[in-house]
Amino acid sequence: MTDTTERYGFTAVPRDPDVLFLHHPTASGLNPTQASYKLNELPFPDSDLVRKSKAFVEKELNVPTLNHSNRVFIYGTALVRTHFPEWKYDDEAYYLSCLFHDIGTADRYLATTKMSFEFKGAIVAREFILEHGGDEDLADAICEAVIRHQDVFVKGGNITTVGQVLQLATILDNVGIRSNLLSTELIEATISAFPRLKWSSCFCGVIEKELALKPWCHTSTFEVANWREGVPSNFATDVRKNTLMNQYE
Repeated sequence: MTDTTERYGFTAVPRDPDVLFLHHPTASGLNPTQASYKLNELPFPDSDLVRKSKAFVEKELNVPTLNHSNRVFIYGTALVRTHFPEWKYDDEAYYLSCLFHDIGTADRYLATTKMSFEFKGAIVAREFILEHGGDEDLADAICEAVIRHQDVFVKGGNITTVGQVLQLATILDNVGIRSNLLSTELIEATISAFPRLKWSSCFCGVIEKELALKPWCHTSTFEVANWREGVPSNFATDVRKNTLMNQYE
């Protein structure tokens, strides 16, 4: 085991959150502990690589997507500190995964590749990290997390810690699942700092655009078997029904 194994999240944890949270001492039951922090207790990493990465994604992504990425960092970091303090990955590895996880939805990439947006985005992220001084294990960690961040229907096996927290935080922001693990005060402070700006509508547009362009895409795993254009998207419907977050749109 190398010294980057834990640092970059290469620790295997159950992929299925139902298994991860089963009988969990703070996150299971009807009244789980709610993560409650001030935003200044959850600082963003600020390395040279992070600054270069932010500059890159800010040029490629719209503001609602950028704000979503920052909310995902805050929600995920709060969840882990409260419920999985034994996960010792580097916050930089997680934040870079957050920044890049939707880069494949940028206009520059979504319609210019036949690859699913997560896969294209993961390749873009890996290449960028390596080209700007990140080591290969860090680049691989981010690539792995981005590729798998919508594998929410995989029940067996494992995932990295960084990959798991990215999944938990993105689905929380997009659909509201497990929002009871965060305090209302933290959610509202996060949205005040990084407004949703009709994020649900923005993301639904991306879902439906990719499905129309690439009906084979990984996003289609949320849909009925043999999905075809004209069939309403299950995933987009779930995002639009995010009653918790829609009140902040």
